Amino acid sequence: MTFSNPKSYFDFKPKLFTSLKNYSKEKFISDLMAGVIVGIVALPLAIAFGIASGVSPEKGLITAIIAGFIISFLGGSSVQIGGPTGAFIVIVYGIIQQFGIEGLAIATVIAGIMLILMGVLKLGTIIKFMPYPIIVGFTSGIALTIFTTQMKDLFGLTMTTIPADFVSKWIAYGEAASTVNIWSVIVGALSILIIIYSPKFIKKIPGSLIAIVVMTIAVYFLKNHFGITNIKTIGDNFDISSSFPAPDFLFFGKMNMETIRLVLPSAFTIAMLGAIESLLSATVADGVTGDKHNSNTELIAQGVANVVTPIFGGIPATGAIARTMTNINNKGRTPIAGIIHAIVLLLILLFLVPLAKHIPMACLAGVLIIVSYNMSEWRTFRSILKNPKSDVIVLLVTFFLTVIFDLTIAIEIGLLFAMLLFMRRVSESSNISVITDELNMETDAEKTADNDKLILSKGIEVYEIDGPFFFGIANKFDESMKQIGGEKPKVRIIRMRKVPFMDSTGLRNLESLYRLSTKEGIQLVLSGVNDKIKNMLNKSGFADKIGKDNICSNINEALVKAEKLLSLESKPN
Repeated sequence: MTFSNPKSYFDFKPKLFTSLKNYSKEKFISDLMAGVIVGIVALPLAIAFGIASGVSPEKGLITAIIAGFIISFLGGSSVQIGGPTGAFIVIVYGIIQQFGIEGLAIATVIAGIMLILMGVLKLGTIIKFMPYPIIVGFTSGIALTIFTTQMKDLFGLTMTTIPADFVSKWIAYGEAASTVNIWSVIVGALSILIIIYSPKFIKKIPGSLIAIVVMTIAVYFLKNHFGITNIKTIGDNFDISSSFPAPDFLFFGKMNMETIRLVLPSAFTIAMLGAIESLLSATVADGVTGDKHNSNTELIAQGVANVVTPIFGGIPATGAIARTMTNINNKGRTPIAGIIHAIVLLLILLFLVPLAKHIPMACLAGVLIIVSYNMSEWRTFRSILKNPKSDVIVLLVTFFLTVIFDLTIAIEIGLLFAMLLFMRRVSESSNISVITDELNMETDAEKTADNDKLILSKGIEVYEIDGPFFFGIANKFDESMKQIGGEKPKVRIIRMRKVPFMDSTGLRNLESLYRLSTKEGIQLVLSGVNDKIKNMLNKSGFADKIGKDNICSNINEALVKAEKLLSLESKPN
């Protein structure tokens, strides 16, 4: 194997470096304004996502800073903004509960390596075609799960432990209903109302930030001037550090095969979720900006971000659709905006984080409830329920598995369902036809000037395969063979002009057909074989078995060959 042309093997072209070629002062000012605004938008979300994921608030900020910088610096999208997202809350919280912080760090690094490999192997374009019902199913499931996790803080419930599973959570909430804190309910409800209605009056500042500032000030006064001290704040639950953490490589020492085996399913879920969400975000951004992202470069950048971030105590990160759209709407057009957003968050971490301890937990619950509502895609969910049954099954199975069990199981089983249903659809759309008398060539691509119909001589039989010849249809080919009765032909032509690809099962069936035909004294001729399949036949040795001169480029050539074989058959020995 030669690597004289690296481009054919390695697709890594960060947008930052191409964007800088024609960079100008006007573009920088536009990126600067967008970056500052996105940084402000990202602040409450990073804190809320960090807490909801089961880590301290600054860990969410650190993730947004490091991952946001790396994804913009190395990414394949001009406008993508990276950081922690709501989609990861459920899986991260579950990993911490099961394996601890070190287990999360190991899982995130492994997920990062998986993402890098996906990009290196050029799987970006494939991942973008993930079945939409699966995406909506687990996104809606995550949204409902996030909503459920916020009930304790929204209602200020007094609970020693919170069950892990969905049903038990709601039972526990019901049992703790007598401990509802009315002040927490008021703070949470007002936060939600501010987030919903403030954009009607203030366009530039995100409603979540307005809600946090207003409610933090209000609760501070209630606590210090009115003696209402039973409203929980971040400072009541967490010790917040305002310094940038030093790198910590100690968890790498625990990356033995046993640990990797335990966290591998979770790492796979992080990688798949990160890949899907980041590429969806980049695709949506392309639709707005008219640009075209490089999906493989984007996956590599996401992977590097997830390898580096845990070293500083961060959590998994990916491209964030809401922040990316905020960047676009505020005229950010190059990765410089994303880098500025990371710098803004770094300055906030170093100088303003101590103030975050006064933020009410009920207010953050309100922020996450709005996030979960926006994630839920309930209108899309409802519209898919009107689609074919196969889509509905995939949607509902993925949704309920996400809610009742966990995201890892949901994605794995959802993908399995989708693949099985896809194979069934392909199998149903693929046809095998048998022609024994004449071929109608009126609308045939292989028609010549004077062959509207091709009459088949006695002893010649044509099998036409319409569709991919893979394991899903290979058995159908066998069944079609068995249904044909009557006198056996002398020459059997397998017409493959409409076969785009063939897998090992299709090849095996072809070899079985050749052996059976040879045993019965029937000559086999292939027609319309494309170059890819011809190459496969050559590599497997089947072309030599059947004879390369019996592999014809079109039906006319195949019929001429069949006539010659018939004439040889009829000659006396």
